[in-house]
Amino acid sequence: MNLVKDISNYSSITCNSKEVQAASIFVCIKGTHADGHKYIEQAASAGASLIVISNEFAKAEGVFLDRLKKEYLQVEFLFSDDTRMSLAELAAKFFNEPSKHIDVYGVTGTNGKTTVTHLIQEIFDDEGCALLGTIGVRYKSSDQYIELVNTTPQSNLIQEELSKVYARNLRKLTMEVSSHALDQKRCHGIEFKYSIVTNLTQDHLDYHHNMEEYLMAKAEIFKQTKHAAILNPDNEYFSRFKEEALKSKLDIWTFAINTTHADLRAVNVKISQTGLEYGLEVSDSLKAKYLAVQNQESDKAKADLDSFLKKSRIKLKLNGTFNIYNSLAAFLLALLEGISLEVLFEKAQTLRAVPGRFETITAELKPLCIVDYAHSPDGLENILKGARDLIRNSNFTRLICVFGCGGDRDITKRPKMGRIAYDLADLVYVTSDNPRSEEPRQIIADILAGIPNLEKIEIIENRADAIKRAVSTALATDVVVIAGKGHEDYQILKDKTIHFDDREHVRKALII
Repeated sequence: MNLVKDISNYSSITCNSKEVQAASIFVCIKGTHADGHKYIEQAASAGASLIVISNEFAKAEGVFLDRLKKEYLQVEFLFSDDTRMSLAELAAKFFNEPSKHIDVYGVTGTNGKTTVTHLIQEIFDDEGCALLGTIGVRYKSSDQYIELVNTTPQSNLIQEELSKVYARNLRKLTMEVSSHALDQKRCHGIEFKYSIVTNLTQDHLDYHHNMEEYLMAKAEIFKQTKHAAILNPDNEYFSRFKEEALKSKLDIWTFAINTTHADLRAVNVKISQTGLEYGLEVSDSLKAKYLAVQNQESDKAKADLDSFLKKSRIKLKLNGTFNIYNSLAAFLLALLEGISLEVLFEKAQTLRAVPGRFETITAELKPLCIVDYAHSPDGLENILKGARDLIRNSNFTRLICVFGCGGDRDITKRPKMGRIAYDLADLVYVTSDNPRSEEPRQIIADILAGIPNLEKIEIIENRADAIKRAVSTALATDVVVIAGKGHEDYQILKDKTIHFDDREHVRKALII
């Protein structure tokens, strides 16, 4: 792409032919459902000045391209072995490489990305920190979300958002980075200051085929990270992530509950309906780093730090063991970036739960209902174990679970999720969850294949009916977990998308 000497000659950059205007750059991307190469002529007729085409297409369609060159003299055609990479590189140049002027914190992993990014934004709110992720983009934690299509959008849209952040005089951005985005080069051209890997468990194997491919897609983030990788040694894939991060010559910082040699560790954990509480154990290397960043390296400062850690406890309104990990990841980044422990402990008490993540809904003399986005085996296990922790530490007695699995996605996780629900819940309602083009009955049958017997299983295909029955028949001492959709307010049924919000249906059921 070095052939583009003056990027300022162009009015916009896009891979969507409908967005092409006079003097646009149009990059042809071959996706799962559409191929941008089919819209080359449409882009040319709309006024594109530069069209980037794959070498593979050019070899196959030379006659077609020769005609276009003669017909559209204003268009310059460039050819690329990887048009996704080209889109990312051109977009970074078009928007003046904003990530070089902003501290970008990339958060990847199977579960926890949304919560970790939200916690980071709230912790750094006073310094000006934007967020880009599943729910959308927002420039400060009090803003409404601006909705986005994907967890991580196409590279031109990411670079545009980064430029907006810079234009608002914000100098930090925390963003969710999906494995799909990394594999599809959507984040190419971004310099991450720190990258966080929350965990790795089975998900998206319909796309990545196996766990090694999935891991390597996630590990791509290290190649674009400047300072360090923040990793979870309690996760079984920690050693592999560490190995890949070291290949990029990154420092490694760790957070954990069970691993005693972690840099930041939660100890003496207490879980109740009001939230989480734990002490912090800090490694010598992190203490040294922290004091250096704080410019307090005297013996007295070291003694004061040890004294503070011994007497202080983190108190969070969040719940579930998984949120201990999420908070530790955010806190570790904060300490590395100069947030003082005193400020951190104070901020912890005001941090808010993310919509649709262990979101509790209840009413007087009614069951406690928890709505969560969990849609993978590990996610479902985490949310149900979190609910079990609540039951053990309160007056609740029984755990009820409502869940389904999405259509046109990894089939192998369905029986695993069925078994997890069966093992951890006292009563399970198996239902639909975005069946897409598949028949809901077949998805449910796949789930049931992992369940030993149906003694505590009820099958209600209609999700609204399943939620209504589970909540309206539950006792006041029950905890009802509705898993799979969280903040989402839609259902995808074959060729249509309808409005559907689990939280709305829970509230209706609670007042019946």
